[in-house]
Amino acid sequence: MKNIAVFVSGNGSNFETIISNIENGNLKCNLPLLVTDKPGCKGVERAKNHGVEVYEYSPKDYKTREESEIAIIKKLEEKNIDFIVFAGFMRIVTETLISKYENKIVNIHPSLLPSFKGAHAIEQAFEYGVKIFGVTIHYVNFEMDGGKIISQKAMSYEEGDTICDVERKIHEIEHDLYVKTLKKLLEEKE
Repeated sequence: MKNIAVFVSGNGSNFETIISNIENGNLKCNLPLLVTDKPGCKGVERAKNHGVEVYEYSPKDYKTREESEIAIIKKLEEKNIDFIVFAGFMRIVTETLISKYENKIVNIHPSLLPSFKGAHAIEQAFEYGVKIFGVTIHYVNFEMDGGKIISQKAMSYEEGDTICDVERKIHEIEHDLYVKTLKKLLEEKE
């Protein structure tokens, strides 16, 4: 069974969905480690509630991103991590981490890539007036939100939806799509 690490920077709702699916046997893998660049974030609390070890680091404690990633890799190796899942991890990673885990890092993004890359995708799409929103799961590469697309799911804007309505619907899609995609990926990599 594969060991995965989940990386978060905030709330950790996708982490919660993933760990719950592991605990109920729907997702066949181990999740021994959560990594965060935001010590004390809600994701940390969620991990601790499930008995998952947490590696918290503050980027400002390192001179470079590469230095912080070397420390992360050491922790990942201690836990024999096979696969990395970004679930709201808001840092751009470097070749140091990407080359060590090439084609073994996935990210979830709240738009239909290649449209609306970056941190405020839902807001950008909403302001642009799109009628089709969605979620993309992709491999992480050297381009922000530019890796090979693994899966996508779209949803239609309903007249009168507020940005909060759209965000809620996007999160519902994320939780379902991420588990289904991870299940498929982890079975393929067995």
